[in-house]
Amino acid sequence: MTIATPLPDDATIRTIRQRITRPIVLVGMMGVGKSTVGRKLASVLEMDFVDADEEIADAANMTIPEIFDLFGERYFRDGERRVIARLLEEKGGDCVIATGGGAFVQDETRAMILERGITVWLDSDVETLVERVSRNDKRPLLRDGDTREIVTRMKTDREPAYAQAPIKVQSDAGPHVVAVGRILEELDRWL
Repeated sequence: MTIATPLPDDATIRTIRQRITRPIVLVGMMGVGKSTVGRKLASVLEMDFVDADEEIADAANMTIPEIFDLFGERYFRDGERRVIARLLEEKGGDCVIATGGGAFVQDETRAMILERGITVWLDSDVETLVERVSRNDKRPLLRDGDTREIVTRMKTDREPAYAQAPIKVQSDAGPHVVAVGRILEELDRWL
């Protein structure tokens, strides 16, 4: 059973917010809750929230699956790196950025995020990830095969990259606010 982590009191949240000088960048597997948790975290900290995948789709004027279909993953990753670089530059310490699951796996993108952001790895067990990603049939990397097998393999392959994040937080199947509380605790400790 997961023990809920309540949000810190308002004074602690204000103290954490005052010490944040770089964007908070959420990394981790697809389905871990980066966008949902990121929106809640940004709201609690009274910061902007940006979903890098939405920014990429807006910049390309097409969906992520369309970009993959027309140009391939390499092209997508290049655009993803450029968009994340722009967000890190423009937003400063006033935003939470949710990245796509593969962004932090790319060496150049990872180095840039580690240097210019406060990186938080949201992790989850395979069961939770499979349940969440199964709700969305628009994930290009899950189209050709068994979802559980693909997610398990991707998680194993990507964990060495994700583990380079200085902050790691578990995102369980329960309410996302629990993960937000855990992030705030870890930020307070890390800052």
